[in-house]
Amino acid sequence: VTPENMYDHQKQLHRFNVGEDCPVFDGLFQFCQSSVGGSIDGAARLNSGDADVAVNWSGGLHHAKKCEASGFCYINDCVLAILELLKHHQRVLYIDIDIHHGDGVEEAFFTTDRVMTVSFHKFGDYFPGTGDLNDIGTQSGKHYTVNFPLRDGIDDESYRNVFRPVISKVMEVFRPGAVVLQCGADSLSGDRLGCFNLSLRGHSDCVEFVKSYNLPLLVLGGGGYTVRNVARCWALETAVLADFPMSDSVPYSEYHEYYAPDYRFQINQSNMENLNTPAYLEKVKIKIFENLRTFDCAPSVPFHDVPFDTTFAEPTRPY
Repeated sequence: VTPENMYDHQKQLHRFNVGEDCPVFDGLFQFCQSSVGGSIDGAARLNSGDADVAVNWSGGLHHAKKCEASGFCYINDCVLAILELLKHHQRVLYIDIDIHHGDGVEEAFFTTDRVMTVSFHKFGDYFPGTGDLNDIGTQSGKHYTVNFPLRDGIDDESYRNVFRPVISKVMEVFRPGAVVLQCGADSLSGDRLGCFNLSLRGHSDCVEFVKSYNLPLLVLGGGGYTVRNVARCWALETAVLADFPMSDSVPYSEYHEYYAPDYRFQINQSNMENLNTPAYLEKVKIKIFENLRTFDCAPSVPFHDVPFDTTFAEPTRPY
């Protein structure tokens, strides 16, 4: 489908929720191929041992459902990458630090104990409106969904004080074989659609902490609507993942003026009020820990036929 022929496909567009916040644009199919293919290829390389960490900043489209586009997301590359990882790993952990709840990924694995989804997100009168603390999964997946609903203005210190303890407990009880980390940059301070107050240090601290577990790690992008800050964020986090020391000065390029007036990487916190009181955060954290205490041991998987690995042809180089 293209902008030129979209009016010939109104029934299908309506059926799959394409339009409104998921518009048709030139190159839509190729964009989906690249976004999803990058995440699946990253997962396949982790499975084969060709990489310890794989990164696809064009991925992380966590709102898409099996038969429905949603929230600028057309195909859920996170889900497809996790399915690829499950061919080799008994358990996969999905962590989401986008300001929006990762509803599409949660819905896909809501009834299974092989995938645990953990989302730290703004909750309330905010898209997509899901991710309540009491949404914990069902059937075999009961207690394998973890939601940490947050309020406006959360800062670095508060985020660190909930992220590290929760992820530490999840790692202890679930013992994943691989991790998928969605790094939506709309949780940064100053995002055009966001309402959190994280600096780059606070955001990248999550990446550094997850990496410290030395598990096969697939890192994906996600939301982010102040473009210069998204670029800053993912450049810094690429450096963190690669153990590459990076100067705070933005190197000169044709886009240099986007980073005026200070031309620096760091994004500082603003003076916005943090509505996440210590008492509220502690209450939510205790409730999550109570749910996680129901685990007797990490779930195992019986022997079964494993689907063929996804393989990608290496790109040909012109002579």
